[in-house]
Amino acid sequence: MPAGGKPTVRSRRLGATLKRLRLNAHLDQEHAAEAVACSTAKVSRIESGAVSARVGDVRMLLDLYGVEDAAERQRLEKLARDSNKRGWWLNFQFQSPTLDRLGDFLSLETDATYIRAWQPVFIPGLLQTPEYTRALTEANPEVISDESADEVVKVRQERRRVFEESGARFAAVIWEPAIVSPMPSAKVHRAQLAHLVKLAKQPNVTIQVLPHSEWAAARVAPAFVALSYAHEASPEVIVQDTMVNSVILEDHEDMAGYVHAFDALRSAALTPDQSRAFIRKLMNSITAENEEA
Repeated sequence: MPAGGKPTVRSRRLGATLKRLRLNAHLDQEHAAEAVACSTAKVSRIESGAVSARVGDVRMLLDLYGVEDAAERQRLEKLARDSNKRGWWLNFQFQSPTLDRLGDFLSLETDATYIRAWQPVFIPGLLQTPEYTRALTEANPEVISDESADEVVKVRQERRRVFEESGARFAAVIWEPAIVSPMPSAKVHRAQLAHLVKLAKQPNVTIQVLPHSEWAAARVAPAFVALSYAHEASPEVIVQDTMVNSVILEDHEDMAGYVHAFDALRSAALTPDQSRAFIRKLMNSITAENEEA
């Protein structure tokens, strides 16, 4: 059984994928149970994520379902191996209710190979400097101590480190007000913009600015993150933050609108080169006098 006696994000993803593959092969749970010599009840628990599937069982099921793609098989076998793997974020002492609810999202983000983010209000988390993160954190009413703020900053920087080591692709569309609006200080503002310019030069990172005038495009959807895995270009998970939690959408019909929304946002935004030039020009307009002020 997954750690804690309840489904983990990885076991749920694996189970949902195995169920989809079984249905695509027009087989029922009895066929799956016979292939791995278990009960249909266990197959049901595997498909719900309540039970972690063994790597050997996954291989037999993939053979039964006719899955020959080597990359897909490798991805699902890795999910089986890592279903109960301890997440890096558990090494932190969660002193903030906000952080305490991040586990599922961090698990999904850690495994992603392609991350898309739309953000009309803030700089996306993976692109933030520590100083910018701290300013946002201190404005959060749930964070009531310096220790809690420190923890949030450390976790966000660790998220960035994990992302950089993974080699995943990242594409962000940011509405102009989130970039232009004054930040806690001119110094923090300029440093954040310089960081965006630096990141935008990396081959796996694409940053686009949506002009303020494109208000119609900006209203196609609230802020969200779309996550893809392995060789799949289409998102498999959509995540949206609320005041109290992160909402995770995994139903393909529910996700379709967000996929179209991101395509519309990218089309309406400045190109990556134009965006980098826009950010650099804004950064250079923040003078030393501004910083001292």
